[in-house]
Amino acid sequence: MRKILLLSDTHSYIDDQIMKYVRQADEVWHAGDIGDLIVTDTIKKEKPLRAVFGNIDNHEARKEFPLHNRFMCEGVDVWITHIGGYPDKYNVEVREEIRKNPPKLFICGHSHILKVMPDKKLNLLHMNPGAIGKHGFHQIRTMLRFEIDGDKIQNLEVIEVGKK
Repeated sequence: MRKILLLSDTHSYIDDQIMKYVRQADEVWHAGDIGDLIVTDTIKKEKPLRAVFGNIDNHEARKEFPLHNRFMCEGVDVWITHIGGYPDKYNVEVREEIRKNPPKLFICGHSHILKVMPDKKLNLLHMNPGAIGKHGFHQIRTMLRFEIDGDKIQNLEVIEVGKK
């Protein structure tokens, strides 16, 4: 079993509140718009990190992290990308591949809107953790926490850490 903390859109912001949850996880996943790499460097000092770069990220982040990160976590096929869209409205850059070879868990960021929804046509779960940083139009800073146990995604929690 793996306890996952899912972040997105830090936009160079990391604080003790975020790090408290980082320390409780087995792994941290970041769905892009990292901003300053001090964010990911700080997380990596505490826990294993899987991340992708987002549209605001510079050449350093793009050198360190991929645009798409697809991997297995226990028995779950996971695909993380920053701009992915939503069920029935996937981004044109991922649409064909996601229909041809859907993961079990599809994660993106970008919108700053927390959403968790099933795609019943493709039999996958879509997650967007919202935004944990202080830049953007979101009002409440959010993250997601969940467990992967074998091929099950379970105990999903929305974490709100207050207003930006």
